[in-house]
Amino acid sequence: MKKSLVVASLCVLVTVPMALLTVSIKENKAEQQAIGAVPAIKDFETRSSEWGKHYPRQYDTYMQTRKSDDITDVVKQDPELVVMWAGYPFSKDYNKPRGHYYALEDNINTLRTAAPVDKDSGPLPTACWTCKSPDVPRLIKRDGELEYFTGKWAKYGDEVANTIGCGDCHDNKTMKLAISRDYLKRGLDAEGSLKAADATHQDLRSLVCAQCHAEYYFRKTEWEDKGTKKTAAVVTFPWSKGFSAENMEAFYDEYNFSDWTHQLSKAPMIKAQHPDYETFVTGVHSRNGLACADCHMPYVREGGVKYSSHKVGSPLDNIGNTCLNCHKGTEKEFRETVEKKLKRKDELAAMAMDILARAHLEAAKAWELGANAEEMKAALQDIRHGQWRWDYAVAGHGAFFHAPEETLRVLAGAINKGQDARLKLRIVLAKYNAADYVAPDFSTKEKGHKLVGMDFAKLVEEKKTFLDGLRQEWIKQQEAKGIYDPDSRKDMKLKTSYLQ
Repeated sequence: MKKSLVVASLCVLVTVPMALLTVSIKENKAEQQAIGAVPAIKDFETRSSEWGKHYPRQYDTYMQTRKSDDITDVVKQDPELVVMWAGYPFSKDYNKPRGHYYALEDNINTLRTAAPVDKDSGPLPTACWTCKSPDVPRLIKRDGELEYFTGKWAKYGDEVANTIGCGDCHDNKTMKLAISRDYLKRGLDAEGSLKAADATHQDLRSLVCAQCHAEYYFRKTEWEDKGTKKTAAVVTFPWSKGFSAENMEAFYDEYNFSDWTHQLSKAPMIKAQHPDYETFVTGVHSRNGLACADCHMPYVREGGVKYSSHKVGSPLDNIGNTCLNCHKGTEKEFRETVEKKLKRKDELAAMAMDILARAHLEAAKAWELGANAEEMKAALQDIRHGQWRWDYAVAGHGAFFHAPEETLRVLAGAINKGQDARLKLRIVLAKYNAADYVAPDFSTKEKGHKLVGMDFAKLVEEKKTFLDGLRQEWIKQQEAKGIYDPDSRKDMKLKTSYLQ
């Protein structure tokens, strides 16, 4: 009798947990099936909160990017930039990037986009919206790509309502990752090592990021609209010769392209945007089969549910779930190693900035003394190439993590080119009896502004007028059109470097 009770008790002890486990597995499977089911999301739905109704975990983690809200004034931190970018909008205002939640807001608030008063106001083209919003693919579909890329930035102020979100990376019918900007497909096909049509799911876990985190220029394209001749500034990737700094430099030189003529040195300059993808594909992580999402959007588990975190940010924010999946050691040891290596990169970057800023000022002095174009040509080419290399190495904010050796190599090249330019300029200055010329002080942002004749206070006042006026009209128009998503600006406060 006792033996029977023991056996019965053991059966209960085994059966109950097994039953509970079976129920849990069924519940998890049901939840995974619900996640895997494709909901009905309309074409070109640009409001991420609508997608979030079906994917609450992904949406909740995406919304956490609003925690990355610090404003760091890079121009104040590195005042050499005012001189290096003289005559280009970046000399007015340049901050470290915040979370995706703020991408559109920061594009609108920066002094670089100036203070338009109507749809035809400049100075920047419509292309400057391109990486900031899922409204862009909608507008390209509605208006056509060439029309979208024609006109000034303010043209679409009442149409671009939502910051980077779900529709930028996912197909609404299948939920699969998808390239939503055709210029990336053209860039990949021109480079040739990975054709857009051959991209795998793992490839797309990087390529959806590359739509925005890559180097580009605005290619002037003539076209005709119902008999009217127009010029589009089409976002284009300079990849036909390859991804390296030298490859793209050769492309720009052959195409005779420059973003602007430097206000002081008169050098034809190239401004690197954010070549994160290019540095990534040249680095060890890419060569070992990793994708951007592996480090910036790691998988997380909640019970039996596994999904990709959409809190896109630095892998160093979550070392245990990113870097230490492959690297050995503790979080503390890993962080200390990274900080030590970053100091080396920062040291070279600072050296390059000082050299290049002085080269611009020395070139300006040579022009002032009467130097001619032939005398200046070689030095200006060195300035162009040196600053391009420096910019390539630092404008991609993750460059040193993506490809540390390549980043250091390119920065060393920037220093060499800058020094070559200064040696050539010293010969020109000596010819005009100014061999002992010393560049003026540019050790603060304010001194830099004075050197380049920038009325910073006026720029700020004009921007405030725009933000209080036309910007508010845009929001009202977006609300009337039903494209404005209040959740996309929940608890958002106006934060800029120039109003702090």
